[in-house]
Amino acid sequence: MAYWIDVNLTKHQLKLFDNRTLIKTYPIGVGKMLTPTPTGEYTIINKDPNPGGPYGSMWMGLSRPHYGIHGTNDPSSIGKDVSKGCIRMHNKDVNELSSIVPIGTNVWIHR
Repeated sequence: MAYWIDVNLTKHQLKLFDNRTLIKTYPIGVGKMLTPTPTGEYTIINKDPNPGGPYGSMWMGLSRPHYGIHGTNDPSSIGKDVSKGCIRMHNKDVNELSSIVPIGTNVWIHR
């Protein structure tokens, strides 16, 4: 399996692919104007279940320092430009995604 993640900041969508096959689409929250989510190609470098605070039930760190894909303690923020640059997901979604993708998964973030 060759999983990879496509993050569309404009559509507030994270798509999980296995090679060319779309597995699932998730709604996300992204960075606000003053702290935008960085575009580019990154890799998931670590996972931390139950990181606490605003990070919800799971943190998956990206190869860009201080940025990650994580859950949220504010589900109403999903679908909006509200974060300090991270990608927010519903806790059940980030838990599901984390259980599927291994460390080393490529993440492509674009507008």
